[in-house]
Amino acid sequence: MKYALLLLAAACANSLRAPPPIESLAAAPSAAAEDLMKQADAAWENRKEQAARAEDLYLQAARAQPANAAAWSGAIRAKAFLLGREKDSSKRGALASTAVAAGQTCQTQAKAPACDYWLAAALGLQARERSATAHDALPHMVELLKRAQQSEPALDNGGPARLLAILLLRAPGWPLGPGDPEAALTEAQAAVKTAPAYAPNQLALGEALRKNGQDFRAAYAEALRLAEMASDPDAADWAGDARKALH
Repeated sequence: MKYALLLLAAACANSLRAPPPIESLAAAPSAAAEDLMKQADAAWENRKEQAARAEDLYLQAARAQPANAAAWSGAIRAKAFLLGREKDSSKRGALASTAVAAGQTCQTQAKAPACDYWLAAALGLQARERSATAHDALPHMVELLKRAQQSEPALDNGGPARLLAILLLRAPGWPLGPGDPEAALTEAQAAVKTAPAYAPNQLALGEALRKNGQDFRAAYAEALRLAEMASDPDAADWAGDARKALH
């Protein structure tokens, strides 16, 4: 164990750095912030074809109105979507690092619970792309998600509790990390209580139940049912995850 800790310490890198100027994160606004947000939201609804456009428009809106937490949040969400479909590792790394920078800028400019939540999500993306940052990122993520959950638990359909549950399920346990399956189950249950009709919350609950040795099939079955009824562009992915877990 001591050897593993030494290796982890040697590989550790800072997950947070001073963010660059807004001008380097976003193009100059091509319209008023309100109009840019409308265009960005419309592009996001068609994200399988227009995610990059949504990202650019959200960033333009953020530059036009730096205190607009929804603009920064939308940009990070779009970056996460693009990263999940990008095969080039250098481009994935750039998306992750700029997502973190956007989250930090959101915190300083907007000071909203959404900034904490999406910065935590961005740190998770960066940790996946640059594993050396994971050890430093994990405690930051836990703190940010707990703060967002306390301030606005309904954010992103119970997102703070849902993401915290997933983090606690998949992170290494003490002393290497904050992993805690029992605490994860409590958080997953909180997410379901906040938004029971949101399929990803049921997926998180199913994963937590399984990790704790409890019957998980009902949660995954409910996730599948909800996903098949949903009109969200990501619903097919949710349904696929549920089917995989059930079979």
